[in-house]
Amino acid sequence: MPEPKNPNMEHFVAPFDETPVAAVDAVKIDEKKSNLWLDAWRDMRGRPMFWVSAVVIVIVIAVSLFPHLFTPVDPRAADLAMSKEGPTKGHILGFTSQGQDVFARIIYGTSTSVSVGLLVVMITFVVGTIAGSLAGFFGGWVDTVISRIGDIFFSIPYILAGVIVMTVFQEFRNPLTIAFAIGGFSWPVSARILRSEILRVRNADFVMASTALGLSRFKTLVRHVLPNSIAPLLVVTTISLSAAIVAEAVLSFLGVGLPPAEFVSWGNDISAAQRDLRNDPQLLLWPSLALAVTVFGFVMLGEVVRDALDPKARAQR
Repeated sequence: MPEPKNPNMEHFVAPFDETPVAAVDAVKIDEKKSNLWLDAWRDMRGRPMFWVSAVVIVIVIAVSLFPHLFTPVDPRAADLAMSKEGPTKGHILGFTSQGQDVFARIIYGTSTSVSVGLLVVMITFVVGTIAGSLAGFFGGWVDTVISRIGDIFFSIPYILAGVIVMTVFQEFRNPLTIAFAIGGFSWPVSARILRSEILRVRNADFVMASTALGLSRFKTLVRHVLPNSIAPLLVVTTISLSAAIVAEAVLSFLGVGLPPAEFVSWGNDISAAQRDLRNDPQLLLWPSLALAVTVFGFVMLGEVVRDALDPKARAQR
């Protein structure tokens, strides 16, 4: 049998001032705050691609808002005596076949393309958010009806729909009409993405806790589910802006977009320059290059945002 312990044995106890309890239990308050959006921002600002795309987008937005700061020339002013002339002083890119300044038309065409793109994105974002949120969170017959309506619109290519709509409403061809023609048939993509994300989030513990606390289903959707599901939709929205700009250019190129006599558009200039492709390819090059650079900037930003909002993608880099 083991010998009984000596009750008189002395035990060493460290002095209190050497092991302060306050130091052990102290809460570290100097650590950086962390959440999805802060982590995404810290990741994006460390990537050169983000800064390149940001510079391109800032320039494009500045040109679209203040075109008169970049050129004093009227883009609609035509001088047939200068038809297809090369660069001269004050006209660095030469003249079109109508004697109009190419650089001025590119500068003022930026406003048209960006305004149409932003209108399309607003339409797709609002409609897609409402439809995807209701379908994903409430389910049942609401999901069935919205999903089937989305399938109908999704089965129609928005370029084809835009051609038909702009042909029918040719007397009302303006940026708002072309934006509804494109955005009215492209929202199902956003709705599907948000619906799938809400289906994943709605079974989370914080949603059950919100319901248990007596919050209505609609308030739970708006306050808790939607903010935690919106990240993929923001990525798609950023990329779809470039697609909307291209769609406007395509419709204008096909002759069913914005009227050339009323609006300066890259698509109209590309369409007009294709006749002179062999003899004067630069007339087609400059508006095409402006369109490509703008689209490239928004696509790069969308790629960076997508990687930054995905923790798995950040961990693999």
